[in-house]
Amino acid sequence: MVDLPAPDAGTLPDLVRPRDVSVVVCAYTLDRWGDLVRAVESLLGQADPVGQVLLVVDHNDALLEAARRQWPDLAVVPSTGAKGLSGARDTGAALATRAVVAYLDDDAAAAPDWSRHLAAAYAADVIGVGGHITPRWPGGARPTWWPPAFDWVVGCSYDGLPAQRTRVRNVIGANMSVRRDVLLRVGGFDGRVGRVGTAATGCEETEMYIRAAAATPGSGVVYEPAAKVEHTVAPARATWRYFLRRCVGEGHSKAVVAGLAGADSALSSERTYTTKVLPRAFLRGLLSRDPRRGLAVVLGLAWTTSGYLTARLRRPR
Repeated sequence: MVDLPAPDAGTLPDLVRPRDVSVVVCAYTLDRWGDLVRAVESLLGQADPVGQVLLVVDHNDALLEAARRQWPDLAVVPSTGAKGLSGARDTGAALATRAVVAYLDDDAAAAPDWSRHLAAAYAADVIGVGGHITPRWPGGARPTWWPPAFDWVVGCSYDGLPAQRTRVRNVIGANMSVRRDVLLRVGGFDGRVGRVGTAATGCEETEMYIRAAAATPGSGVVYEPAAKVEHTVAPARATWRYFLRRCVGEGHSKAVVAGLAGADSALSSERTYTTKVLPRAFLRGLLSRDPRRGLAVVLGLAWTTSGYLTARLRRPR
């Protein structure tokens, strides 16, 4: 983990404005250069400018050099943490100068009014806010077999999420934010959970928000669907192979979070999702123009469960 500074005193305004937000974009590969340019430019073009934009490059000197040439006036810095998303996010938090640290994936683009809606969702008892993430499918069309309830597989909002501003346990990492002093107080992100490169694991934001809420009694995290971003889905991820691999990785990640934060916290949202959202998704899938959607729901649940159980069984006592 990055050696994070002590939180600053007096940096927690009850009313958060876009200029109170530092936005961190973490990048690790030149293969997504076009998406990265789109992401950064979407932040620089906000109708309500944010206070700071930071681009953190995860141990890739060629990408670091290219980004510094592209944006000579932007804070483009190398990650000083261990290789992986958690280390890069912690690097951004350490260098952020505003009261709220927001994170946007390097293959996502924020809507022009994103900063306004994200900031407006903060209140005195809100420690984190995240928004809606729309998939940008290859060729512009969702695969006919892909159930919307499993859009989390590609880091996007999925069927079953609230349609209006709502308190939640955590939000999805492609479009999230947290009060900086809270993030620093709990020690940032845990590298034992986060993604490294193209690995199918994740959930570092889930574990962080659980810790942050526990350390700030009476606080909460808010999902604000009006704060929208569009997330590019690479062609290799719009496949059965990636779908199942990511489901296994999610199950494994949830097992790690359960070991760190306890199963009750780690699986509280997942129980509702499994018992209420997935049965409806299965029926809709069977009745859709491609019944394989129903099969995908069953296989997705089965592969995720297998990843969870396998990881729990392998965990040292």
